[in-house]
Amino acid sequence: MEIVGYTGALLMGLSLGLIGGGGSILTVPILVYLFAIDPVLATAYSLFIVGITSLMGSFAHMQLGNIHWRTAVVFGIPSIISVFLTRLYLVPAIPNHIAQIGNWELTKPVALLILFAVLMLLASYSMIANKKNTQVDSSNLVRFNYPLILIEGVVVGLITGLVGAGGGFLIIPALVLLAKLPMKQAVGTSLIIIASKSLIGFIGDLRGDEHIDWTFLIVFTAIAVVGIVLGSLMSKKIPGEKLKPAFGWFVLVMGLYIIIKETLLP
Repeated sequence: MEIVGYTGALLMGLSLGLIGGGGSILTVPILVYLFAIDPVLATAYSLFIVGITSLMGSFAHMQLGNIHWRTAVVFGIPSIISVFLTRLYLVPAIPNHIAQIGNWELTKPVALLILFAVLMLLASYSMIANKKNTQVDSSNLVRFNYPLILIEGVVVGLITGLVGAGGGFLIIPALVLLAKLPMKQAVGTSLIIIASKSLIGFIGDLRGDEHIDWTFLIVFTAIAVVGIVLGSLMSKKIPGEKLKPAFGWFVLVMGLYIIIKETLLP
């Protein structure tokens, strides 16, 4: 099962490199169902893994000038603060026993998995729909809708903190619509934002009461990084936009599987 799990880490990195986003949504399911890691701890591990892989993926965009640093700061600061506070205070404050419905108990790990599955369904829709890139005016003048950017940053940080996912499918449309970034700059900028908020959010878990298996975490992350490098190289020959809908259907099936398993087949 560990071999399958590490293969999943490689595939997660490949998908991230090929389609430019969405691949990190598989991290928590791989950790929980293939490595039998507690869901709450898996969300912490996912922050580290997603943060490092996104940082590595951003290097190519830095060389191409596809990162709008001012936007990264404006959007990233509320997101970083939100994810850090969520991991430091909100997640530990969630009670282990939330509700009892007949013989089924809604626990903290189950609630996080269901929330994560809902996020997977939303992410799958954004990939399956495969909408055309939002057009921006030819002036390339970046304009900020500060109130909406602030709200979006806080919400994305909250979601990232709860489920450990990067939220690129939420960030990229926000950068295009709220900051008027061209799509290529939105993708590159989103990777920097995801890397920053994920790694800082992970710091919120380093309080001394979480047992972090650093050997496993580093090995898994290294394999995922190899995957994203290979995926980035392959993306020059394989158009990611054609793969995205198929990957979206896979994510949809995985999201439905998690919901069914945790509610009907616990």
